[in-house]
Amino acid sequence: MRTEPKGTASGPVAGFLENPIVGMAPWIIFSLLVGPGRFELAVGLALLAAVALIVVSRLVNRGTSWKLLELADVVFFASMAVVGLLASDSTRSWLETYAGEVSNIALAVIAFGSMAVRMPFTLQYAREQVDPSLWHTRGFLRTNYMITGAWGVAFLVAALAGAYGDLVLHNPNNIWTGWIIQILAIVAALKFTVWYPDVARARAARAAAGEEPGPTNWAGLLLPLAGLLVPIGIAVLIFDNMWWLGVTLIVAGSLLTKRLSSES
Repeated sequence: MRTEPKGTASGPVAGFLENPIVGMAPWIIFSLLVGPGRFELAVGLALLAAVALIVVSRLVNRGTSWKLLELADVVFFASMAVVGLLASDSTRSWLETYAGEVSNIALAVIAFGSMAVRMPFTLQYAREQVDPSLWHTRGFLRTNYMITGAWGVAFLVAALAGAYGDLVLHNPNNIWTGWIIQILAIVAALKFTVWYPDVARARAARAAAGEEPGPTNWAGLLLPLAGLLVPIGIAVLIFDNMWWLGVTLIVAGSLLTKRLSSES
């Protein structure tokens, strides 16, 4: 059962704004866009998205609470914008190279830090979608810890990939470290956010009925990742010299997608 605070709207727009994925949109925009010559564009769009989300959320869901992630969005990107405006050319050059890693690490710290203080940041969103009687149940809390942890891992992987491209390969625009690995990490976290609650609810239902836990439907999680192998293979064919790897990814993605679709 879902309860709605007084003054809170319902409907697809309200439901969309109550999703924690929406709160991470500015970070995703920034981490994927930032790079040499693109710092101002990336931070400007991320800050615009952060402010717009808060304004629209308050207009649509007037009774909604302030979220840790919303506040972190505005504070971080406003600070980055100010630093970018006042920084010297050398500092701005450093930001263009490493700001992606800084933002990814910042969000990983927010994710793991919120878990450390027993308030995973997805909890604030989830509580607006379920009855208060479920807020302190073991299954509900575990689900939010798992989802928040998944996002922390995803952004940590993105930070490490970007750092490897910048510090070891000296190529911020490397197709693997700058794009493919980071996109895969974010897509995996996005899919996990949608997939895991259904798994948790199914387990809880079976437990309540006194039944043994059934097999986990991993195909539902892996299918979109397998589907990404095809466009990744095409990108490798176009932008990388390893044509054999591109062909392998396309064939593997097609076969895996077909196999997982039949199992899902």
